[in-house]
Amino acid sequence: MTGVTTHQLLDGKRCSEALKKDIAKAAADEKAARGKAPHLAAVLVGDDGASKTYVEAKVKACETVGFRSTLIRLPETITEEDLLHRIEGLNRDMDLDGFIVQLPLPSHIDPERVTLAIDPRKDVDGFHPENVGKMVLGLPCFLPATPAGICELLKYYSIETAGKHCVVVGRSNIVGTPMSVLLSRNAYPGNCTVTLAHSRTKDLPSITRQADLLVVAIGKPEFITADMVKPGAVVIDVGIHRIPDASKKSGFRLVGDVREEEVRAVCSSITPVPGGVGPMTITSLLLNTLKAARN
Repeated sequence: MTGVTTHQLLDGKRCSEALKKDIAKAAADEKAARGKAPHLAAVLVGDDGASKTYVEAKVKACETVGFRSTLIRLPETITEEDLLHRIEGLNRDMDLDGFIVQLPLPSHIDPERVTLAIDPRKDVDGFHPENVGKMVLGLPCFLPATPAGICELLKYYSIETAGKHCVVVGRSNIVGTPMSVLLSRNAYPGNCTVTLAHSRTKDLPSITRQADLLVVAIGKPEFITADMVKPGAVVIDVGIHRIPDASKKSGFRLVGDVREEEVRAVCSSITPVPGGVGPMTITSLLLNTLKAARN
């Protein structure tokens, strides 16, 4: 990572399209072998705009690779018990290989209870404690989609990770914590020395400036600035936010957790927002669904 003089854009769309070609072939082989294509269901509770957009993108991706997809829309007023009952039905549905419950959920529903209710064998989001535990132990399992997608992106661009210092900013159970586990494993990508930083980290800039590989998932728009990045570092920006911009027809623009334009002048490689980590997350979900179908 040091010694790299040319700036490289880590294009998630390009990587995603390459992987989806392989997934489509595997899905066709699966259909020929067992008479049905891999089948993914997505449960959407309420009318949150961002969640609706994400779920529709996942459904479209399924169609692109020849998967079957089912979108289950439920009212925001559904009770927790009724949602858990619907999940139990999906667990028992033998025609269904995997399913996701789109987060966030309405405030009256406990997301932990929902996650625990999902059959680990159909948990293609990789959030169930059984899958998380297997991930930590390095056993076969469904990996959380965003960290797994980042690993696929690093492989696609042949980013060296062994012996590098990786700093992960953000400790969520969905991205930061599993990312730290995957990059510390004896594998590729992996074999990093990992620092997991967060909102309580003292003097965070001094920590981020040590990173050969900086993964940012802190959920704050343009939080990481150029003076927080080591020259020549590889920067993975997980965040995506809408911020007002009167110059845009839409009235807003999309930014990440990294101030991309100024950080580009310092780093060796960076993921764009949009078009970086986002497409890889959806592709990882497809890979997990294919794995579920094969199992």
